[in-house]
Amino acid sequence: MIRPILLCSGLLLAVCVGSGCKSGHAEDSEKTTFVLSDTMLHNITIDTATVKPVQSELRLSGKVTPNGGKVVKVFPLVSGYVQDVKVQLGDYVNKGQVLAVIHSGEIADYEKQLSEAKSDQAVAEKNLKVAQDLYDSRLSTEKDVVNAKGELQKSQAAINRINDIFKIYKKGAGSTYLVTAPISGYVIDKNINNNMEIRTDNSQNIFTVSELDDVWVMANVFETDIAKVKEGYAAEVTTISYPDKVFHGQIDKVYNVLDPDTKTMQVRIRLANENMELKPEMFATVLLHYKDGGDMIAIPSTAVIFDRSKNYVMVFKDKFNVDTREVQVAKSLNGISYINGGLKEGEKVISKNQLLIYDALND
Repeated sequence: MIRPILLCSGLLLAVCVGSGCKSGHAEDSEKTTFVLSDTMLHNITIDTATVKPVQSELRLSGKVTPNGGKVVKVFPLVSGYVQDVKVQLGDYVNKGQVLAVIHSGEIADYEKQLSEAKSDQAVAEKNLKVAQDLYDSRLSTEKDVVNAKGELQKSQAAINRINDIFKIYKKGAGSTYLVTAPISGYVIDKNINNNMEIRTDNSQNIFTVSELDDVWVMANVFETDIAKVKEGYAAEVTTISYPDKVFHGQIDKVYNVLDPDTKTMQVRIRLANENMELKPEMFATVLLHYKDGGDMIAIPSTAVIFDRSKNYVMVFKDKFNVDTREVQVAKSLNGISYINGGLKEGEKVISKNQLLIYDALND
């Protein structure tokens, strides 16, 4: 261990030997051989040993995925040929925005049916008018009027049915079908191009739209660590793209099944993504913090001095009583050292500039 050289001009410690300390502290003169100067007292930090739950951490690997509850896959409702794709992968779209235009024979057939239904309606309206006039002139029966009204209602029902179909299919100009965004969000998957043939019996979606204001991180847990993870555990997530930024979240779901290939279990961490920094498929490192069972004396790790293969702390009672104490460190994590021997709860230790005092007392 390399110790700092204490220059006379910077020496903040006072060592009292024999009668030199008797004038100010007669009662402690025989015991006290070391006194902290007032200057040194202002340059040290004193912490109290307290009992705390032992914390541990677990590092997992995973990736960013969209929030499954905010993902909508878009499938074609009719067959046809792609006339115009309006958006590209990664574009932001608003609900109802046109994503693609498809020229469809089915839409053409429905247009033909609508035209025929409108023609039938016009004929039925004329027949009803004639039947009503004849009935008013006592030249026909009421049954003829009723029959004419029935034909008119049938033609109107056919028109309404086709118009409802067009509302579902979102008919465009001519024989075209408009593919529109079901929600506002980003196009995260696109399986459609101009002049491409579309078939309704194809199980593949043509677009996937997702909101990304919050995302999931799916992390893999090895069998040996399954007992260490639970819902509600705090998680810190970092990515390759933003190595100096930590995203905070917590485990909101544990998938209690193992992947047969990787032999790992997945956990899900939900993260806010207001600035859209987290993108789907990003690799992520997840750091979980959890209680490791039991309580121990805890002090700042900066208070521990490692020398001659042992750990020491400087126990502070007052400026006249500073002792070097060997301690047993069980573990250190996140700036805290857990002590399982050599220190009691409530004792005070020096956690800043204690090495100067240690050197002065142990030279």
